[in-house]
Amino acid sequence: MIGRRDTVSGAHFAFTDRWGGVSAVPYEELNLGGAVGDDADAVRANRELAAKSLGIDPARVVWMNQVHGAEVAVVSEPWGDRPVPEVDAIVTTGRGLALAVLTADCTPVLLADPVARVVAAAHAGRPGMIAGVVPAAVRAMTELGADPARIVARTGPAVCGRCYEVPEEMRADVAAIEPAAYAETSWGTPAVDVTAGVHAQLDRLGVRDREQSPVCTRESGDHFSYRRDRTTGRLAGYVWLD
Repeated sequence: MIGRRDTVSGAHFAFTDRWGGVSAVPYEELNLGGAVGDDADAVRANRELAAKSLGIDPARVVWMNQVHGAEVAVVSEPWGDRPVPEVDAIVTTGRGLALAVLTADCTPVLLADPVARVVAAAHAGRPGMIAGVVPAAVRAMTELGADPARIVARTGPAVCGRCYEVPEEMRADVAAIEPAAYAETSWGTPAVDVTAGVHAQLDRLGVRDREQSPVCTRESGDHFSYRRDRTTGRLAGYVWLD
């Protein structure tokens, strides 16, 4: 259920795999995405299972309506009955409030400054990475007192550069904005490495404490992959403070 978990000075990071939930094929088992065609009751049950396995209150998890952009929302409480905004990063200073990001090949980015007690979650697909969603999230954190030198960054399971094939023109366009994302597939065709691009952006911002998941979602049967399966579930990354 929880494929990876890490704690640094009271800041918690976690990424799910696809197992331990109640969803049926083709969303089996722990689909956490509410807009992929899965049964809504199953998604709700899965979100409760995942949160409880982490020791957090399911009602205190903040989700996003992700649109592959660079907009950021600063949050202090769950959305409740309010519409979930179209953003690809959320930031909070609230204790006990968990921020969540959904992915199925895109790069989930979790950030925390344990001293300033600011955390953020960002959804970095190829469009969001080149639009600057991660730098935007870091800027929002610094406006709340975070220092990039103190920020801890964790990126979760995502499609790797060896598997993310794109047209040559697209690779050139991406590399013109973020050269670190230039890649080639294992079979010798043009590719993009979104996670490498994200880490290069973080490095330029002064974020040095960074770790990257070794999991490629397209290669791993334990993780959802849109590029591999098309109709599939969504993984989640969670970040929260004690």
